[in-house]
Amino acid sequence: MTRPGGTWQNWGRSASIRPARVERPRSPEGVQRAVLAAIAQDLPIKAVGAGHSFAGIAVAPGVLLELDDLQGLVSVDVERSRVTLLAGTRLHRIPRMLAPHGLAMQNLGDIDRQSIAGAISTGTHGTGAGFGGLATQVVGATLITAAGEFLRVDENDNPELLPAVALGLGALGILVEVTLQCVPAFVMHAIDEPAPLEDVLETVHDRAAASDHFEFYWFPHTEVALTKRQTRLAESAPRRPLPVAGRWIDETLLSNGVYRVVCAAGQVIPAITPPFSRLAVRLTGDREYTDRSHTVLTQSRNVRFREMEYALPAENVVPAFREIQQLIRRKGWRIEFPIEVRFAAADELWLSTAHGRASGYIAVHRYWRADPTEYFEAVEQICLEHGGRPHWGKLHTLVARRLRERYPRFDEFTALRDRLDPERRFANRYLDRVLGQ
Repeated sequence: MTRPGGTWQNWGRSASIRPARVERPRSPEGVQRAVLAAIAQDLPIKAVGAGHSFAGIAVAPGVLLELDDLQGLVSVDVERSRVTLLAGTRLHRIPRMLAPHGLAMQNLGDIDRQSIAGAISTGTHGTGAGFGGLATQVVGATLITAAGEFLRVDENDNPELLPAVALGLGALGILVEVTLQCVPAFVMHAIDEPAPLEDVLETVHDRAAASDHFEFYWFPHTEVALTKRQTRLAESAPRRPLPVAGRWIDETLLSNGVYRVVCAAGQVIPAITPPFSRLAVRLTGDREYTDRSHTVLTQSRNVRFREMEYALPAENVVPAFREIQQLIRRKGWRIEFPIEVRFAAADELWLSTAHGRASGYIAVHRYWRADPTEYFEAVEQICLEHGGRPHWGKLHTLVARRLRERYPRFDEFTALRDRLDPERRFANRYLDRVLGQ
C-alpha cells in the first residue's frame, strides 16, 4: 500500500519527518519493489519498525517503509533451535510464536515494543554479565541492497558480513528476514528489592556475577537503589507469578498512571520531584516471583520519555555513576526519572557497544516534555571521559570522527557501506553524522 507522506513521529517525540510518501509492503518482494521504485525516482528510502529509537536513526526523508505488515514466523529449525522471522515482527509477539516449539529468545531488553529488525539494528540489549545484546542472537539475515537485490548472510552465504549486518544501523540495506539462535524455553526466579545505594555501588560487580541477570535503578534525591536479580530455571520449574491485582497496582496504577501525573506536575512545580522519588522507592521495587522468561525480562512503560545511554568498560561504571551523582547534587537539578545500570558480555559485532569488552550501561531519562539537553550533555561528557560508547538508538551528540576512535572495526564497516550503498540510498542526517558522508 502506498500513500502520500504525513508527518511521522517517533515514540519519544524527539524526531519527526514529513516523508515524500509512505509504503507498507506485505512481503520481502514488496520491499524489493519499493526499493526499486525509490531508485528509479532517485529518492532515499528507509524502513521504520515501532519508532522506539530516540535518535533520528529511522527518519526517512524520502520513502518511508512501514513494516507493520511484515510480521510473522517464516520457518523453524527445531533441531538447531533456530527461527526465521519477518523483519517487522514485534518483540512482544515472538514468545507466542516460539512457545509451540519449546523455544525462547536467550535474552531481551526491558521494553518489547520494538520490531526485531529495529532492535538488532540499533544495538538493543538487556542485562546479564554473561549475555550479549539481541544482535548477538542473530545467525542469519536477508536484506534488500541499494541495487534492489536480495542478499543472504549466514554461515553458508557471505558469513564474513554477519558481524556487520547483524547490527547495521539500517545503513547496509533493508532487512526483510532475521534468523535467531534460540534456547529451550525457560522460566526465571526474580527478586526485586531495595538496598542502600552505597552498599550496591561497593558490591555491584559481585552482584552482577552472582546472578544470571542483575540491574539497578536509582532515583536521584534518594539514597536507595532498586535492585533486580534473576535466576534462570528449567521450563518445568514451578511458576509463582505475581498476583494479577498486585501486578496491576505496581505496574499500571503506580509505575505508569500515578507516575505520569507526577512527571507532568513536576514540570510546573519542580519541588515535588524529590519527595515523590523518596515515596516511590518505598512503595515499589520489593517483590519476588517466578514466571516465564519474557514476562520477567520485560515491563510495560507507558509514560513517554527521552533517553540517553552509554556503554562503559564494566570497571568504569561505578566511578562514572558517582560523578553523575555529584553532578546532579551540584547543579541542584530535579530529575524525575531514575538512572538505570545494566551489564552485558563482550562480543565481536563491529558496531556493538560491547565490542571487545565486558560492558556496563548507564541510562538517563527525562520526561518527554522536559528539555533534556543540559542534563544529557553533562552526563555524556562524564561517560566519554570513562571510555563510553553511545547507544545508537538513543540521544547523543557524537559524530563519525569521535566514534571512529571508539570502534576498532569502524572503518571496515564504512567500507562495507561504501560497497553495498555507494549512492547512499539508505542515508539520512543521523547516519551522515555518525558514519560520515
